[in-house]
Amino acid sequence: MVTGIGLCLPGIDSPVFTADELWQVASNGMSCLVKKGVYYGSVNLSKESFEERVVGIPDFFSRHYTDAHRFGLVSLAQACADAGLDVHRDLQEAAVLVGRGGVDANIDSYLAVLRADPATLPVAEAMEMFVAAEQSVTPSDVALVQGALTRSKGPNFTVSCGCASSALQIGNAQRMIAAGEADIAVVTGVDVFSVPLIHNIQRLLSGAQQTYDAMRSQDMPALLPSFESLMRPYDRRADCINHGEGSATIVIESRQHAFARGGRVYGQVLSQATTRDGLANPLACDDTGQALVSAVRRCLGDTWDIDQVPYVHGGSDGNVVVTTFEANAIRELYGPASRELLMSSQEGCFGHNGAPAGCLGVALTLLMMNHGQVCPTANCEEPADNLTFDPVPGTATRPLDFDYAFTFNYQVGGLKSAILLGSPDV
Repeated sequence: MVTGIGLCLPGIDSPVFTADELWQVASNGMSCLVKKGVYYGSVNLSKESFEERVVGIPDFFSRHYTDAHRFGLVSLAQACADAGLDVHRDLQEAAVLVGRGGVDANIDSYLAVLRADPATLPVAEAMEMFVAAEQSVTPSDVALVQGALTRSKGPNFTVSCGCASSALQIGNAQRMIAAGEADIAVVTGVDVFSVPLIHNIQRLLSGAQQTYDAMRSQDMPALLPSFESLMRPYDRRADCINHGEGSATIVIESRQHAFARGGRVYGQVLSQATTRDGLANPLACDDTGQALVSAVRRCLGDTWDIDQVPYVHGGSDGNVVVTTFEANAIRELYGPASRELLMSSQEGCFGHNGAPAGCLGVALTLLMMNHGQVCPTANCEEPADNLTFDPVPGTATRPLDFDYAFTFNYQVGGLKSAILLGSPDV
């Protein structure tokens, strides 16, 4: 049972922290992306805002936190507050699970140690550098500090699987709870992307594209999408991906644990499955959608039927290849009924934020289920011709009374994750 939602995401005037703030943005199809050479979603978390939401951390450690640490701790604290849990007392036996896709936040600490001269570095500075490095040079950095905040004695580990990282951790949490290994789990996805790195990639891409354009024939596709225009998932004008930073956390409990303490329930994680396209190219993707179809059918098993699922939260980031394999998968799964399926994406609200996408997809989908309203696809105004589903274009929600939904996530290299969700009573 999902009992808590906490966030630290880009907002219009201030960061998005709560489920209500998330709903306000997503239900209106708002975009929090700002153009700084490239479109990007910045959290802009102030020191005061962090300290207000996360208390009890010695300054000796917190002054060395990266943005990934801060975002992950804030979303964890917000999710616990939403669930009615004390972050210091109630999670000591919980599983504390983190998904991380990028290492941009770790690079500065890593390079500082690599370039340091032990012969000349003062002892006090060496100690400070050691603490900073131990907390932040590896992708398990956020799990490390979350475990300390919660005084965790249960499972505490990181999965790194690109943009599907927290989706896989949600599956791990669901299976651990079902097996009786834990009564409660907090799952966090968090990533930070370097804007200077994105700018440099854009410059490199521009040069490569010019060479590629001179060589390719008319029927060959463009090399890669740009970062410079606004992302438009499922729109006929889609030609780019915009990144965003931040974190999302959900609290998952066994039914008995949630009911015994009187917890408010958003809905259920019923199953999660992961597949891969099976291609030899580590960067390629099979646009038939067969691996996604397989993941969906593994989730359904012999218990549920696809006809029970009238809404899918898509994983489109504006990449036309993603849209193609999603459209093909939906056609095979739903047949002629696919035209009636509502399938939307809110990546245009906050940017493609990597590891948080799994937790964010679950949070958004359960909020839609609770409100009986499907959020529009942000920045989609002119649906693409090849869609086999209704992407809910525009800026208004669509009414839908539903008890089951899927949410999809993907990783470069053809990995597909599907999560089946249900209302509290199914």
